[in-house]
Amino acid sequence: MALTLEQYIERLDARADLPWPVAPKIEPVKAKPSLHSLPVKAVFWTVYGTLVAIPGGELQFEHPQDFVTDAALDKVIKEFKMWNSMSRKPGAPAAYMKELFRKALTTIQLAGSGGEKFPEVQAERVWDDIVKKLQMKDYTFDAGTYGSVGDYVKKIAYFYHASIQGTGAYPGAADALKLLADRGTAQGLLGDGQCFTAGQLQRGLRQQDPGFELGAAVPEALRIVSAEKKAKKPSDTLFRAAVQAAAARGLSPGDVLHVGSSLARDIAPAKKVGFRTALFAGDRNSLAATPEQLKDPATRPDVLLTELPQILDVIS
Repeated sequence: MALTLEQYIERLDARADLPWPVAPKIEPVKAKPSLHSLPVKAVFWTVYGTLVAIPGGELQFEHPQDFVTDAALDKVIKEFKMWNSMSRKPGAPAAYMKELFRKALTTIQLAGSGGEKFPEVQAERVWDDIVKKLQMKDYTFDAGTYGSVGDYVKKIAYFYHASIQGTGAYPGAADALKLLADRGTAQGLLGDGQCFTAGQLQRGLRQQDPGFELGAAVPEALRIVSAEKKAKKPSDTLFRAAVQAAAARGLSPGDVLHVGSSLARDIAPAKKVGFRTALFAGDRNSLAATPEQLKDPATRPDVLLTELPQILDVIS
């Protein structure tokens, strides 16, 4: 039976032959927590920059340093045995793969967003375009291990992104999610992410708690991720979807607390739809907040966390 995406992520972690970039070093912020009890019944978490530490605070399609992207693409070519179906152009294989990657990414970006002001690209679509081009040159893969083409390209997308950006859960993330779940607090995800984001999050949480099951704490119905909605923060599309998901659980916007690290992209649009808000100021690399924004009623959070477990002091 083919591996699920989550099983594939676990299998990669068990291999000793693949070097991976490490999670970024956390830089504490000189800030004091501002905590008080809020009458909420659900918490919707931002993933990258709030639960998961990642360079730059968000996913990137290409690393700022070309040699890192080139190394990642070279790893993809070797891991998925693509070279024999690639054109033998002069230069390194990664250079040709980068050409295919950028062309596919640009084509998707220019295809139109249906009026969405903040469109999101689905990472697997980039690799779907590349794999289909390679299949025209007799490229094949092990469907017994990887599944259908649709499943296969999602695994390639994870492999590539994990090769350009190291990730790890923030300290206390597993404890915070588990203890909230034990209290019966509904939890969801609301943020920018890709098809592999839930698996990547579970990977980080299991590094803190080997038995952690994301599905037990955060049901799939409450995972609002930008790639699925084809809209990224601060899109109204994403936040309206979260309101609808909460409503399906009998929750009004005022029952929901949204936790994020950016005042403009997380807190402001959450307040706009009526959610209560918490700013996570635990890492200088992901925090996006100015003194002016902290004073502005439109962007000022209800509470400020410097450590994730402090959420337990907020939920009444």
